[in-house]
This record gives sequence, structure tokens and C-alpha cells, in this order.
Amino acid sequence: MGAHDEQPTDRQLAGLMHADLLVIGSGIAGLTAALHAARSVDVLLVTKAELAEGSTRYAQGGIAGAVDPSDTVAEHEQDTLAAGAGLCDAEAVRVLCDEGPATIADLIDRGVAFDRAGDLESAGGLDAAGDLEPADGLGSGIGAGRSPYALGLEGAHSRPRILHAGGDATGRAIEEVLVDAVHDRATESSSSTTGGSLALREHMTLVDLLVDGGRVVGAELMAADGTRLAVRAPATLLATGGAGQLFSHTTNPAVSTGDGIAAAWRAGAAVEDLEFYQFHPTALAAPGSFLISEAVRGEGAVLRDEHGRRFLPALDPRAELAPRDVVARAIAQVMAAQDGRPVFLDATSIGADQLRERFPTIDAAVRGAGVDWGSEPVPVTPAAHYWMGGIRTDLDGRTTLPGLLAAGECARTGVHGANRLASNSLLEGAVFGARAGATAMEQARAAASAALPVAAAALPVAAAALPVAGTALPIAGTALPIAGTALPIAPRGAGCAASPYTALPAHHAPVDAAAPAGSDPRPGPSPAPGPGASERWTRAELQELLWSHAGLLRTGEQLDAAAAQLASWGDPDPASCTTVAELEDRNLLHLARLLIAHALARPGSVGAHHRLDDPRHLATQGPADNQGHAEARGRTDAHELVGAPTSALSADSEPAQEALAC
Repeated sequence: MGAHDEQPTDRQLAGLMHADLLVIGSGIAGLTAALHAARSVDVLLVTKAELAEGSTRYAQGGIAGAVDPSDTVAEHEQDTLAAGAGLCDAEAVRVLCDEGPATIADLIDRGVAFDRAGDLESAGGLDAAGDLEPADGLGSGIGAGRSPYALGLEGAHSRPRILHAGGDATGRAIEEVLVDAVHDRATESSSSTTGGSLALREHMTLVDLLVDGGRVVGAELMAADGTRLAVRAPATLLATGGAGQLFSHTTNPAVSTGDGIAAAWRAGAAVEDLEFYQFHPTALAAPGSFLISEAVRGEGAVLRDEHGRRFLPALDPRAELAPRDVVARAIAQVMAAQDGRPVFLDATSIGADQLRERFPTIDAAVRGAGVDWGSEPVPVTPAAHYWMGGIRTDLDGRTTLPGLLAAGECARTGVHGANRLASNSLLEGAVFGARAGATAMEQARAAASAALPVAAAALPVAAAALPVAGTALPIAGTALPIAGTALPIAPRGAGCAASPYTALPAHHAPVDAAAPAGSDPRPGPSPAPGPGASERWTRAELQELLWSHAGLLRTGEQLDAAAAQLASWGDPDPASCTTVAELEDRNLLHLARLLIAHALARPGSVGAHHRLDDPRHLATQGPADNQGHAEARGRTDAHELVGAPTSALSADSEPAQEALAC
């Protein structure tokens, strides 16, 4: 057995399970996919914490959709494309916006009580016990006359089209309905012997994907007590969310550590657009970085510096309703000018009563922090919020690895481009979660009828018979190429210029069971670890490094320093990890290296990726001019380059040479 073909030990894998479809993650995408697929195949749904825990639960802003007769799908598409700074996949955007109204209607039919026009008091808020109070009289009401729902306006939308539930508890309302539906389906499955089924396992963390012959055939999981389980399935769907815990300030919950993206990359799946991390402009400047929804600005709140002056109207005609990347950068620049002190969100014009009715969750959090926001402004700061990049998928959730699908924030569908439009994330999770679930269901059916090697009867009984991608990675640093190594595949799109930085590969070739003993099937260079590659580190150190060197405003010098620091830190050994935190740290280190390398590979600014050393910025006059020129040129470059996907280019081709640093 070669150095790269080590197998998990019997101690590590204490059990073995089979399913037609393994779904990992229980946000809106994972729950939706599981419910769709369980109609006709046996689904195992696993999640790292409790079923209802995850980013979906904390989504305040709402879900966007052209549900009002005065709105159109084309307008929603245009707003999405504009926010994405020219790097959206137009067909993915079309699917999102076209299928959005029907997807929202399906959520309503399941029981999601979106707030109704003129009836926020009865439709929104929490009761005395802290539970959601649903609106009376459900039914979609979509497509008949004027929409009966209260439609909000958020940044970069050309018209009100955001549905909310419980005022500012939209994600919670959706999550609760879907969790109830999953529990109901699981209960039905336990007493039925026909059709598909749905089984649940909570507190199960993804360790790595199982790969056989270049195909994903399941995953290795770890329970809260450290015991491990192998699950084999002809189709595996990742819906593990983002990785806000990369940064010291984030609106994401503690479970958001990028487990699925990291595992998919280690297994060999392509990842893309990892330089594009969205920072929400307005998180409460207090421990926990509680998010203050963009909808507050949509209702009329404005941003002021510490002297009480508004600063956004001078930078963008849309002022507080400009795209998130514009608002967040403006706040960061003002904060830098006032020695890091926060700016203020002034919602006093809305009034205390309306704030309490419209935003009950935020109202409780802000008042709990000692701020009476009906009469005084709220101190706010940007915080890491959403990863536009992720595992590359097609419109039906397929990744570049057979047997592996992805949906939700961990997937890079192409919908968001360089910057996500407000309230499109819940919609993406629902639309593409359903599509991925349907595709996974068909793959599982096909595998069963074709008797693929992944079928239970054809697999070895021993739990350790299949390799776990990533378990035998070489010493720290060798498995993750560091920026500066000449490699064939580069991130695509705008912001391209001559640069000394070359690109990280879109994927990391996994260990394959078919490889001869002693061989290394990973293509391309495998750089040796730098000096001190076993240096110990803490998660807090990694988070602060990413925040200070790869946050809202970046330079090549900062990114180079971060890459060098990350290269010196040792990788946690997955075979010896006995806690969830250790597995998460491993994933965060791998993702931090990937994010930095992708950011180095794009010297030009576009969308959420802002390089202070972009030559185009340095050549212009004034901060407002810099912003306008950068965004205009970014759109032009994108339209010129998106026609040739980098995955289809060889390193020697002329287009590849032109785009290698992008």
C-alpha cells in the first residue's frame, strides 16, 4: 500500500449504512432536496447539529421573487445580473428568477406564512413564548390580481419584491415549516413499505467523501462522541452552507465552517469564485455580530459617520440601497478614517412602534444591547456574510465528480456572480435544492437499475474497504498548492491583468482506489511544504488573519503575507481527529488557503473582491471615480471573457495565457 493509499482504521469506522441518496446539511437547500427525493428513493439526511440549526434559520431579509403582477421575471433577472457585476451565469439567473414565483408558491402551500399587505401586526412577529405567529388565511395568491403579500424593497432591487415572514424572521419561518415536513415524512417512512423513505441523523459531521474509481460513493461521518460511520450511496448531495467562521466577524452561526466545500475539493470536485466573499454592511457592533437586515434601510434607515453625516449619497446615486459590496466598502473606508470606530445606522425616522412591529427580532437584539433605536442610531460594522463561490455545479446540482451533487451556499451555481443580490440566497436554496433533489433521485434510480458498483450488494462488507478522500494527505502544505505555483486552471472573469500571480487549480485530485500501490495519482506539481509547516495555530488566529488580510479591502502584499502564514501552519490529521472542532479547523485551514490563492489570482477588483492595489484604481482620481471606473471596467471585461470557460482551456492556449491571472 502506497503512502497515499492509507485506509481508515476499524477504530475510526465503527458502523456502515446504505442509502439511495445521502443528503448532508439541513438548511433550505438540503431539506428541500431531501423532501423531493424521498418521494421515490430512500434518503438519509444527516446534519452537524440539530436539524433546524444553520444559516437558513437566521435569514432575516426575506426571499425575493417576481410575485406581483406589476413585476416581471425579466426585471428580477436584470437586477440580479447587475448586482453580480457581469460575472453571473445568465442561464442560471434565468432559471432562478423564472422558477422563483412557483417555488415561493410551493413554500406557501407547505405552510410558510409570509406577511400580508396591511396586516403586519397579525402576520409578523413572535408571541410571548418566542414562537412565530402565523398569518391568517394561507394560499399562494400569486398570479391573481395584485399580490396580497407585503413586498419589501432592499438594496439593488429596482422595485419591492421581497417577501418576509414574522417581520424579520423569514428564514426561521421557512426552516420550521420544512423541518416539520421532514419529520412528518420520516414518521411516514417508518410505517410504510412502499415508495421512498426519509431517515434522519443529527449531530453527524462530514469527515470526507468516499471515492471509488473517480466516483463519489458516499461519505465518512463522525458522531459527537468521536465514533465514525461510513455511509455508502450512489448519490451524495452536499448542502452544508458557507464558511463565515473563516473570519473573526461574521453573521453566520458557529456551524458555518465550509465542511462540504472543503471535502468536495479534497475529493477532486472543481471549486470556483472563492475570492468572492460578501460582507454584510450592517452587523451590530457588539459581540456576536448580530445582523441588522438590509430591509431596515429599505424602510428608510440611513447610514451616518461618527459626526452624524450621511456619506453614501456622495458615493452612489442609490445611496443606502446600493449593492452590498458598495455599501460595505464605503462603511469600511469611513471606519478606517475614524480609527476603526463603527458607523451608525439611523432608523429613528421609522419610529419605535413601526420598528418593533416590522422587525421584532432585530428590535429585541438591539434593545438587548442597550440601544433604543427608535430614538438613537445603532453602531454597525460590516461582517462576513455569504460566499458567492463554492463547488461548481450545473443547473441541476451536478458537480464535476460523478455521484456528487451540491446545492445552496456551498454550491457555485453562477447565480450570484461577483456579488449576491439581496434576498436571492433563500430563493437559490429552494429553487436549486429542488432541482438537485430531483437529479439525485434520478441518479439513485439509475444506479439501482444498472447495478453500479456502489450498490450495497456489490460493495465489500468491511467498513474500511473504500478510501476516504483526504485521509492520507501528505504533510502540511503539500496537498494544497500555494499561490505562485504554475497550474493550468484559473478563476474566470473580470478583473484580469498582467500579474505575477498564477492560479490555484479548480480542484484537488483525490486518492483513487484504482491507483497502483505506491503511485500518486494527483496531476500537476505537488510543492514541498515550506519551512515550519508543522507550526501550531488556533482558529482565532486564522480568523483574525483572514479578517485583516483578506477582508473587504485587500492588497497583494497582504494576501502574500497571509499565504505564507497559512503555508507554515500544520494540517490537523483527520485520522487522529476526535472532535468536531478539530475537523472544522482542518476544513477552515484548507478553505483559507484556497480563498487567499483565488484572491491573489485576480489582481483586478470586481464585485465583492476589492483590491486596493488594482492598477486601474491607482490610475484614477478620487474615491468616487475609482469605484465607478472599476465597476464599469469589470462589467466590460466580464462580457469579453465569460464566453470561454476556463475549465475548457489548456494552459498553453492564447485565451488561457490572457486569463491565467484572473
